[in-house]
Amino acid sequence: MTIVLHGPAYSTYARTARLALEEKGAAYELREVDILTGAGQQPAHLARQPFGKVPALDHDGFALFETFAIVRYLDEVLPGPKLQPEDARRRARMTQICGVLDSYGYGAMVGKVFWQAAIVPMQGGTPDQAALAEGLAMSGKVLGVLEGLAAEGGEFLCGGGQVSLADLYLAPIIEYFAMTEPGRGALAGHPRIGGWWQRMAQRPSVVKTRPQLG
Repeated sequence: MTIVLHGPAYSTYARTARLALEEKGAAYELREVDILTGAGQQPAHLARQPFGKVPALDHDGFALFETFAIVRYLDEVLPGPKLQPEDARRRARMTQICGVLDSYGYGAMVGKVFWQAAIVPMQGGTPDQAALAEGLAMSGKVLGVLEGLAAEGGEFLCGGGQVSLADLYLAPIIEYFAMTEPGRGALAGHPRIGGWWQRMAQRPSVVKTRPQLG
């Protein structure tokens, strides 16, 4: 089977799909699409993803986009450990966490905090303090929600001793968030998520897909 994932290594969403592939032990090819330089708006990529986003998947001629659809599909068609809980309630919790991250977490934690606190200075600019404050406020709310939703005393977010898509969604976002001083400060106030990240950061799939910035 040929699996091709289109998207840049630095993308959190492309990384979530890569984490799923790594956890399943599947061979795949990552074809870089540098969305920061406009490659996502080129005709070849728009044919794969009409909104110009990443990632996009090609699996033996079956084309698919939208990260949650991709990772659920990969989990269901590939051999290897299951990434979705069998228990309906834990599976619903997984879906809920992914939805929270899509709707509220990514934009605040990556789009505002990481971008303003890390990328803007890296590019020689001055952070927009209003955008940073807004991102931190929402990030704190998201972290509080995740702290409450995470399985008590469990190694993974949805419990059951099993890594799930929720873990693979959150890990790339937290990695960037924790690269910033404000992000680390926010994480320090949420010990369940902070401890989860300390464990996840050492997981082989996370180490292998870690983006090289700068």
